[in-house]
Amino acid sequence: MPPRANWNYPTSVWFGAGRVAELASAARTAGMHRPLFVTDPNLAALPMSKAACEALAAAGVPVTVFSDVKPNPVAENIAAGVAAFRAGDHDGVIAFGGGSALDAGKVIAFMHGQTRPIWDFEDVGDWWTRADPAGIAPIVAVPTTAGTGSEVGRAGVITDPATHTKKIIFHPMMMPKVSICDPALTVGMPARITAGTGFDALAHCLEAYCAPGFHPLADGIAVEGIRLVKESLERAVKTGSDLDARADMMAAAAMGATAFQKGLGAIHALSHPVGSLYDTHHGLTNGVFMPYVLAFNRKAIDERIRRLAAYLGLRASFRAFMDWILELRARCGVPHTLADLGVDARWADQVVAMAPADPTAGGNPVPLDRRAARTIFNRAMDGRL
Repeated sequence: MPPRANWNYPTSVWFGAGRVAELASAARTAGMHRPLFVTDPNLAALPMSKAACEALAAAGVPVTVFSDVKPNPVAENIAAGVAAFRAGDHDGVIAFGGGSALDAGKVIAFMHGQTRPIWDFEDVGDWWTRADPAGIAPIVAVPTTAGTGSEVGRAGVITDPATHTKKIIFHPMMMPKVSICDPALTVGMPARITAGTGFDALAHCLEAYCAPGFHPLADGIAVEGIRLVKESLERAVKTGSDLDARADMMAAAAMGATAFQKGLGAIHALSHPVGSLYDTHHGLTNGVFMPYVLAFNRKAIDERIRRLAAYLGLRASFRAFMDWILELRARCGVPHTLADLGVDARWADQVVAMAPADPTAGGNPVPLDRRAARTIFNRAMDGRL
């Protein structure tokens, strides 16, 4: 029987199979009476979304659906969502879907009452203090994938198409009031998406654990999140109806996003520009870069990785952990090289320039400059560890 529980770290999480049935109660708990239902166009057409909207209406919480959200949301999607929010006189957002829908929904709820442009709230210094907190609507998040952990985060990643740059829009009040984590909603995910989102969760946990600095709470959450991935990702990929495996992965996703308040690193710093320029799946891109970044960072993280390997029941060595990562990638169908992912050298120079400037780069255990970014990119293209 999959686990079922409520907890409040870092927000109120209602976890368990079938708990999407409590969505109307969650909306009322967040103070919503006429929320905007934000999802993506593919999910909007699926029975699970239609059933959720019908159940909300039957419970006296009518919604309007907004689904003009790209897989990598852009500023235009947010502007259109804000217009829909205002036109419908909505009082909150239900963000329903994968990372793109959750991020877009959160930023729409944030931006609907702001007068400054979206890029004024990028996660730089104290830019979040520019926002009018009275103009931030409440959010209920319902993830239908197990990867980004956006349901427990205070930010949304939005692409600036003018610069092909992914930017993090941040405010503490973008944290959802309630997150419903129902692993049954992920049962229909294709194996490739299950693998990609799973490696996103793994990358969040692993980079948070390896990031420099003292944050034992984040370290502990990250380590246990990695263990859940080890126990359950391959099972979720190969047997999509395994609710226990799906529950473990949904928990690992939330744990990764909780832990990475400590920091991320070069996996994400390189994955963000590659995703923006080549439109690759974020989690799969993380999975491709993972072993190359581990190898690059080895001198700085060897001791930590040996402790992690021991906790996971592996031989207490960096090599054993690396072998596990490579084996897991192969068993889950994650490409070994960027070339296998459809990436070529057209925009290599742009990736090399953008990666060190990415806000996640500062958390890498080894400084990520252009030379380092080029080294990792080239190795990931050629498959050289």
